Amino acid sequence: MNQPADLQNLSPDQLRTLVIQLQETVTTQAQGLAERDASIHQLQTNKDKLTHELALLRRHRFGKRSEGLDKQQLALLDALVDEDIAAIEAELEKASVASPQRERKKPKRQALPQDLPRTEIHHEPENTNCACGCALTRIGEDVSEKLDYQPGTFSVERHIRGKWCCRDCDSLVQAPVAAHIIDKGIPTTGLLAQVLISKYADHLPLYRQEQQFARSGVAIPRSTLADWVGRCGVELQPLVDALREQLLEQSVLHADETPVAMLAPGKQRTHKAYVWAYAATRYSPIQGVVYDFRPSRSGKESRDFLADWRGKLVCDDYSGYKAGFTNGIIEIGCWAHARRKFHDLHVANKSQIAEQALDYIKELYLIERELVEHSPEQRRQRRHEQAKPILDQLHHWLIGKRQQVPDGSATAKAIQYSLKRWDALTRYLDDGAVPIDNNWVENQIRPWVLGRSNWLFAGSLRSGQRAANVMTLIQSAKINGLNPQAYLKDVMERLPTQRASKISELLPHNWRP
Repeated sequence: MNQPADLQNLSPDQLRTLVIQLQETVTTQAQGLAERDASIHQLQTNKDKLTHELALLRRHRFGKRSEGLDKQQLALLDALVDEDIAAIEAELEKASVASPQRERKKPKRQALPQDLPRTEIHHEPENTNCACGCALTRIGEDVSEKLDYQPGTFSVERHIRGKWCCRDCDSLVQAPVAAHIIDKGIPTTGLLAQVLISKYADHLPLYRQEQQFARSGVAIPRSTLADWVGRCGVELQPLVDALREQLLEQSVLHADETPVAMLAPGKQRTHKAYVWAYAATRYSPIQGVVYDFRPSRSGKESRDFLADWRGKLVCDDYSGYKAGFTNGIIEIGCWAHARRKFHDLHVANKSQIAEQALDYIKELYLIERELVEHSPEQRRQRRHEQAKPILDQLHHWLIGKRQQVPDGSATAKAIQYSLKRWDALTRYLDDGAVPIDNNWVENQIRPWVLGRSNWLFAGSLRSGQRAANVMTLIQSAKINGLNPQAYLKDVMERLPTQRASKISELLPHNWRP
């Protein structure tokens, strides 16, 4: 009853101020409610999409088998589908924090072989005194076993968590269960790292890993291995996102792409998908590569990845990159591609024109070899002093030779390639942070080329992107001189408790064991 009396005593100006404040409060609350509703709607939409995708994958996995695939192809595809199912279930669990989670049906866990060596790891409370002042008494323990793997050897970690009780106040104290990348999972991060490295670095399919493990006396079904791979792929996603963000902060990037066959569940034919690779240059303060798995080679795929990035892009003459060059991205040509045209011409018919062009380009590369350890400004200055005169001579020579050879000939095409891209090919002169060619990222594409013969195909866009994510971390670790298995093992141990704001500490170029 005091509030109306107070309001009656307010002056008109005070009442107006109060009304304005109330209106602002109502507006702010309405905006908050609208944002919350939009967020809930987005989560529900994503959840419905994942649930639908999960149903389709289960229908394929447990339905009628495709007659168009042989046994080896089916084993590969089934493993990929199992990985996708595990990944979707992991994403659904993350999205269902606010709602009751559906209990996953898991196969009964088999006891680990008794003949494996065991290491006991004890977890006890830091303080064995009760808050009431009495000493705690140990009354038992919980024991869980995890399967560990060191190269060539299986062992078992026995985690023993003692139970301590205060007999006066009946309180129970026990060390908490350590966070793990796979909650309540049986594998240690050492074993998970081994499975990921074998699959994505050594290109060993899961059914072959299953056979190898069986010969070591440990039976791990490929469906279980697939579950681990799928869940690790989801948990490692924040690292890949953080690396992409840091890569897009660089002013110069490499880009390249390569085809990978993709066979979606329910289909009997593969079609071309593409892995796009984006890498920092060797002159960059950070070193790394990010792979992006996409369903096509359309230029839109590259534009979607680069988004609002505006910098200098080192790439080949593929037309898919051209649209980005009208939106603020600066094209940097690749002298290795220009050289390749003349090299192929020389190999085919011992062309003297091609040989002389190769001699010019060789001089450019000899200069670059001497500038590797120089600063960007020193590199820019030396390029203008030494490389620019050679490029001026080469340009004048190419124009003259182009007028002497017939249109449509192989020699004319080789010369025209360089002349058409001359501006892009010579931009490296003006920026010491820009490399002379795109060979660096082409080297990072090679693991995919090697893996294609063993994978045969990707099972879906989801499995393709999971492979891209894990290989991003493996290859970036290699670029930074790390042991990728040791890196993945340590990162997966720390990831469950790492603060989101400090996720960049786990990136390969920042990682410290």
